[in-house]
Parts: sequence; C-alpha cells; structure tokens
Amino acid sequence: MTDQWYVLIEEDTRVTRQADGVDLKLHRWSLVASHPVSGTQAQALAVAEDAALHYMPAVLARHARPGETPARSAFLTSDGAWLVLLKQHHRECHIRVTVARLIHTREEEQAPPRTLKERLRQALDAPEPSAAPWAPKS
Repeated sequence: MTDQWYVLIEEDTRVTRQADGVDLKLHRWSLVASHPVSGTQAQALAVAEDAALHYMPAVLARHARPGETPARSAFLTSDGAWLVLLKQHHRECHIRVTVARLIHTREEEQAPPRTLKERLRQALDAPEPSAAPWAPKS
C-alpha cells in the first residue's frame, strides 16, 4: 500500500448571534480544501508550508482590490499544523493547514429502490428501528 498524503485547509467561520441582548461570536472550523500530494511526507509538508504562506480565503479574496495583499502571520505548531491569521482592512480570518495521510475510504452504498408493496407497508406500519450506535468490540 502506498501512502496517500493530503494537505487539508480549514477556515474558521465565525457567526455572530444575539442571545439575551449579548453578542455571541461562534467559531467553527470548516474543511474548505483537501489537496492530494503525490510524494513523500516531506513533500506534503513543503506543500502545506506553501499553502500557509500563500492561500487566500474566499472571504478576503472577494473584497480585495487588485494588487492588495493582506497582512499574514503564520505560526507552525508543535504538532506540525500551521495556524495563519490574515487581516485586510477591517476583516480578519484564520486558517489552519495540516498534512494528513489517507488511511481509509469507502464509497457510498445505496439501498435498492423500494417496491410499491414495501412503500405501502411502511406507510401503515411503524418506522424501521434505527441502527445501533457504534460501540467498541469487547
């Protein structure tokens, strides 16, 4: 089995909500890109560094004028991830760039279409029980 390395880019999406007259700034990391890297882990680390130094989030690119570049502070954490703070005008955003190895993948499986008899039976009967939640094997 050959190693499949990926560079993952996440953006911190912030939404401001109000509750009881107080502004709540809710942060959530969203995966926005996964780039396959053909090569070794060292090559994937080099691609991740390049992404941390040059990737432009859509929220800043949408509002940038030609020739503008945002202020960028890139931090390399002890676990090898890059945390990047970008500022442009009054906008600010964060990205996280990591290197990951693909270990497992499975394609989606769809059940065969139900017959008319099965649809009528489901409409008259109680719904099917849901699958048991995952638990470690003992």
